[in-house]
Amino acid sequence: MRAVGQSLPRLDGFSRVTGRLVYGSDIAVPGMLHGVVVRSVHPHARILQIDTRETAGMSGVVAVLTANDVPARRFGGMVKDETVFAVDRVRFAGQPVAAVAAISREIAEEAARRIEVRYDPLPAVEDPLVALRDDAPLVHEDWASLAAHPNVQRRGNVCGMATIVRGDPERAFREADEVYEDRFTTASVHQAYLEPRAALAQWDGGDRLTVHANTQLPFAIQEALAEILDIPAGRIRVVVTGIGGGFGGKLRLGVEHIAALLARRAGRPVRVVLDMAGEFWAGSPRHPAIITLRTAVRRDGTIVAKTADAVLDAGAFSGASPVLPSVATLVLAGPYRIPHLHIEVRAVYTHKQNFGSYRAPTGPQCAFASESQMDMIARRIGLDPFEFRLRNILRDGDEGPTGQPLRGVALETALRRAAAAIGWGARSAPGRGKGIACGWWTTTAGPSGVYVKMHPDGSVTLATGCAEIGTGALTGAAQVLADELALDPRDITITSADTLTTPYDYGAQGSRSTFNVGNACRRAGAELRRQLVAVAAEMLEANASDLELQDGYVAVRGVPARRVSYADVSQTALGRGGGLLASGTYVAPPTPYDAGCVSGHFYPAFHSPSFHAHAAEVEVDSETGHVRILRYVVAQDVGLAINPLLIRGQIEGGVVQGVGQALFEQLPYEGGQPQAHSFSDYPLPRIEDAPPVESILLESPSTAGPHGARGVGEPPVIEPPAAVANALEDAAGVRVTSLPITEEKIFRALGGRPTV
Repeated sequence: MRAVGQSLPRLDGFSRVTGRLVYGSDIAVPGMLHGVVVRSVHPHARILQIDTRETAGMSGVVAVLTANDVPARRFGGMVKDETVFAVDRVRFAGQPVAAVAAISREIAEEAARRIEVRYDPLPAVEDPLVALRDDAPLVHEDWASLAAHPNVQRRGNVCGMATIVRGDPERAFREADEVYEDRFTTASVHQAYLEPRAALAQWDGGDRLTVHANTQLPFAIQEALAEILDIPAGRIRVVVTGIGGGFGGKLRLGVEHIAALLARRAGRPVRVVLDMAGEFWAGSPRHPAIITLRTAVRRDGTIVAKTADAVLDAGAFSGASPVLPSVATLVLAGPYRIPHLHIEVRAVYTHKQNFGSYRAPTGPQCAFASESQMDMIARRIGLDPFEFRLRNILRDGDEGPTGQPLRGVALETALRRAAAAIGWGARSAPGRGKGIACGWWTTTAGPSGVYVKMHPDGSVTLATGCAEIGTGALTGAAQVLADELALDPRDITITSADTLTTPYDYGAQGSRSTFNVGNACRRAGAELRRQLVAVAAEMLEANASDLELQDGYVAVRGVPARRVSYADVSQTALGRGGGLLASGTYVAPPTPYDAGCVSGHFYPAFHSPSFHAHAAEVEVDSETGHVRILRYVVAQDVGLAINPLLIRGQIEGGVVQGVGQALFEQLPYEGGQPQAHSFSDYPLPRIEDAPPVESILLESPSTAGPHGARGVGEPPVIEPPAAVANALEDAAGVRVTSLPITEEKIFRALGGRPTV
């Protein structure tokens, strides 16, 4: 391999750094109108009247829509509980109630302000624990009649639930030497991408729709639009633009459906671009969580049993929430050998915006709870937290919490490398401390397909339905293809994420892009190589088995002078009428697990899991509660580093996002209203808060990834909250069990007052 393993520059880097990449908020066409969404100002209220007469009569206004103007269809992933506009009542502050299209953004915004909506406010359920009470108001009174996937377990305000039960936890708790119970809470955090969601919709001939959007999942958006508009998916084309940050926040419908409906009403193209206030009102930020852990141990530090009860605030509509509890159960179990488990996670409706997928969804919340409690237990029984983990971690040949067989487990190596790099065991200066945390994560499966075409000059085009969301994942896939064809990756052009012209892909999510697209590239590359060699064999009058590929040539093995260029072979193939074109698909094989120990699961096992350990050294100012992260170490098993430079970039970015969740970020609510509406009032970490990050790339090959690679994008964001919390306790002797760990909470803890 000459390309795989090299820190090559991103193939899309030039267009990005020169400003030539067209983002969703940039795209424009002649005659385009501008759309604006009108949103509810109440978290829960009956809609008494929507008066659009003044708006409809304004000069420059071309289309106005309310629920009365669109099909009364419910949509959603696993539960059909959502409508385009609120029909008779609103269920969160920020829910769309109307939309306007006008000849300019300014006119559209003014027109939106002139729409009068009369409400009858109703009591709102803000606390998911209150929503679980038998006497709690129902967010969806008709929940039982809503169409849902048969695997979804729901009841009242519970829109999804998953459990793992193994062994006999009750008996294990009775027989244990020590039992510890702790509760943890985490706030919602926004993905904080720089470009808000945007879509341009245009109808052709009245029954064919093209949508340009900055989405991570073009094929899922195509299916959702087909459902809402009640037209065949084949009549809908979704083209992904440049994406100015996603991190999971652009997986589901944003404004694509509203742009399409406005364009159909107006008979002209319509672009809808949210402002940041709209993002904070109605994005899909990370779920707030309330987690109670109960763990039983022996005096020698062996964990014998664990129970977990976790509640995820789903917001007003289900979205991805019915699926994510199953992921959360696996993170809460942790990468540990625990024979007796009872883990239950519920996603609960409240009168807030939809909470959804954010890089490693449910991972940071659950790891914060689990890895914080690991340190807390270690200190209670007098063990070093590092040693306590080593006594209980999963090792090669063990089973995961749902019985999946594990191979290539490098967790002990990761822990030892991270601990050594941070100087674990060496005494820290006063006011300083070290913390460690470890975890595991999945590589999401789902099909990926590619087309590979060789041009007459010997260069290659790679067509994939996967969107490039800024990670460089498709550069990694191109490196895999380059080695299959003995090409320089710079001779590969990537075209991606167009539902009309590229093959299906499950989407840029779940640390899956390079893994799955790379595997598809290997298969397509092998087929194109076969075609290349077959044509060259005739040209060279040689046996195909005697030929090899060498830097753009097909040569006779051992006789390098006897060769033909790819360009000559490609032109010959074209002359014969066929050309050189191959396709490849990949679907990850199912991961075995014990179906008898899970219930309500959509994700019962982690596919090709990765294992990782983080270590932090912090300094705490006892007078202010300010925390400064002095050093940060990540030891991550990447299977095989296809592009080490891009992987290190993913690790550094993930750590900074994790530090933000640990110390700064939260999306607070008051009276059902989000209190952050822009980056000015949303506390993101600044450059001076970003610690120096040391990345240690471990390579324990997976059995399924291209050349043994594992997913790498999401794991770096999972452990930082726990690692920082554990380092804080080592430095200052205080334990904060709620995120974010703000200066105020630390100051209060240092003063002996309870934290909140």
